[in-house]
Amino acid sequence: MSELAEIAGRIRTSVERALQGKPEQVRLAVVALLSEGHLLVEDVPGVGKTTLARALAATVEGRWQRVQFTPDLLPSDVTGITVYHQQAQKFEFRPGPVFANIVLADEINRASPKTQSALLEVMEERHVTVDGRQYPVPRPFVVVATQNPVEMDGTFRLPEAQLDRFMMRISIGYPDPQTESAMLKQEANAPTVESIRPVVGLDVVQKMIQHIARTHVADEVRDYIVSVTGATRSLPEARIGASPRAGLALLRAARTSAAVDGRDFVTADDVKAMAPAVLAHRLILSPQAEMAGVTQADLVDRVITGLPTPTSRAAGAGNRRW
Repeated sequence: MSELAEIAGRIRTSVERALQGKPEQVRLAVVALLSEGHLLVEDVPGVGKTTLARALAATVEGRWQRVQFTPDLLPSDVTGITVYHQQAQKFEFRPGPVFANIVLADEINRASPKTQSALLEVMEERHVTVDGRQYPVPRPFVVVATQNPVEMDGTFRLPEAQLDRFMMRISIGYPDPQTESAMLKQEANAPTVESIRPVVGLDVVQKMIQHIARTHVADEVRDYIVSVTGATRSLPEARIGASPRAGLALLRAARTSAAVDGRDFVTADDVKAMAPAVLAHRLILSPQAEMAGVTQADLVDRVITGLPTPTSRAAGAGNRRW
């Protein structure tokens, strides 16, 4: 596990060259990547959403594509289309940009709901269906999407079904004054995404993903995850709580968090650390809660602090090599 943690550390260091002063956001992005989970980065323009997404893709020696979502973008522009080849006298499928290992969906909520829904199938099932035929995308497959706050002009709210397919939602936030001052001083010579070179091969990433899936999880920790997701469904402020898919995502994120820290077993603290990023965007608030200023993050925090924490056990964890 120490070797896996060392490689994950190299990925983080590489990404932090382009996005300075945001170590926690970078760590969460790396956890999503190594979980083969999709990542939604939501924040105001200009704080580094696209920089984080591009830097994460640049660290992996795989194929990546960027899609700039606009109101006139069509579903076929994302998934691909079948065209008639006149010389061969047959129809041929021309893959869209989703046929990549890392897909950067920039400003995803500026496209129409019809185009947004084009990602529903491929994000969950890792294949695209066009004209009745299924076309698998390469693995690993991760969508890193950015979106502006829904209150901004020209945006469409992502449907709940699509939000549920993102393993995590994170925000970048404004940099602290010291980091912003350093950015201004280094403006001419600051590291850019273009200067980032891959630090890990695609085969290694796939191997890491497979190994992390075998990280030991005690029954007490699994029961704790069930308690957390179940508690969100009984909150009076939540119209819809966390789905079973959310529980699976929380388990996968907790496993990866433990592995990135060099452990081959998961603790309740891993679950607590991942819960805000994994669960908050899946909770649908009641109108009364929205009017009262309650946030999804507030509800997750209330659930975490209100539940008893199980005693962490590493029984049978062993010291497996990958």
